[in-house]
Amino acid sequence: PIQEPGGNMIVDIGGGTTEVAVISLSGIVYAKSVRIAGDEMDEAIVQYIKKHYNLLVGDRRAEEIKINLGAAYPLGGDRRTMEVKGRDLIDGIPKTIVITDEEIREALREPVMTIVETVRTCLERTPPELAADIVDKGIVLTGGGALLRGLDHLLRQETNLPVTVGEDALSCVALGTGRVLDELDLLKKVAIPT
Repeated sequence: PIQEPGGNMIVDIGGGTTEVAVISLSGIVYAKSVRIAGDEMDEAIVQYIKKHYNLLVGDRRAEEIKINLGAAYPLGGDRRTMEVKGRDLIDGIPKTIVITDEEIREALREPVMTIVETVRTCLERTPPELAADIVDKGIVLTGGGALLRGLDHLLRQETNLPVTVGEDALSCVALGTGRVLDELDLLKKVAIPT
């Protein structure tokens, strides 16, 4: 599909950056990159717990919390909770708290909304003829950050466009790179001259 004249919007949410691109005819029509992605979401969780509970947790623990409780949009169902262990910032001893999915959604609000705004900016700068294609095809989410529960629902609500999470979202970028390397003619088309 990216080799055809129609517009395709891809949002790749990795560890360190989020890349939003409109692609057509094997080339990038418009792209925007922001340094808000999975790592920033983890840091937002660390800061939320520090501020609200005076508890210090590590990055790895914050990522576990994001995977287990993280959501960008309230999806209904039972309220989920998780025990979190860390070091109390007041007396310095280990402490355990119970945190909810609602609290983690609040912690993630700022980085998630930055991603939403980046997508909006990209849509606003997309040429009208390609925007019409995106209305039909929608937005494809890739990368580990695409697995955040409800992110597709939130983007759908904020853009009024269809949003899908790519099959095997975690590996999409690597698989696509491998495919381009297998097809040298395509690589020549998409390569940026140096």
